[in-house]
Amino acid sequence: MRTKLLLMLAGILVLNSITTAAQEPNSFSISIGKMESQTILYTIYRGPYEKVGQAIGELYAVAGKNRINPQGNLRFVYLNNPHLFALNAQHCIVEIQIPVSQDALKLAGTLGTMTDIKTLIAMDTVVIKKPAGCKDYGAVYTYLFAWIAKNGYRPIDNAFEVFESGGQNQTCENIAQSDIVVPVTKVSDAK
Repeated sequence: MRTKLLLMLAGILVLNSITTAAQEPNSFSISIGKMESQTILYTIYRGPYEKVGQAIGELYAVAGKNRINPQGNLRFVYLNNPHLFALNAQHCIVEIQIPVSQDALKLAGTLGTMTDIKTLIAMDTVVIKKPAGCKDYGAVYTYLFAWIAKNGYRPIDNAFEVFESGGQNQTCENIAQSDIVVPVTKVSDAK
């Protein structure tokens, strides 16, 4: 029994290393940039990953009902650890955001319990392109955060994912490519 268990674990490790090797750093494109201050319409979603599409549709419905025009791509701010989420897709906690016009701020505090409008401050960011077809988020995040530390940066807020083509009928699985963005500061600037 113990030998079978060890063989199974060894097989899993080999498969994991093959999957990771297929998505090694050469396929990851990283850049440093600056996100300008922007106003966003957002909602907090908590629940099974497979139902996040419904929450996206509801957020776009709130925008339509209130005549708020989206002005950028849909994005997710992951509020729980991506590694834990990968182990339990039933426990997704995410802030779904849509960039909107600053005029929408007049509706702040009126859209519901978990839905609102806010302004994000400008910040420096490190961005990694998640390759099309990449489902191993763990490898992407591991490489990204190692790169951030190695290059003298420190995360200052939660990572978020910006989908290249957004819309209310999109789900994470059918969007080919996205940017994973981490707000950062230079370690020397943080002192």
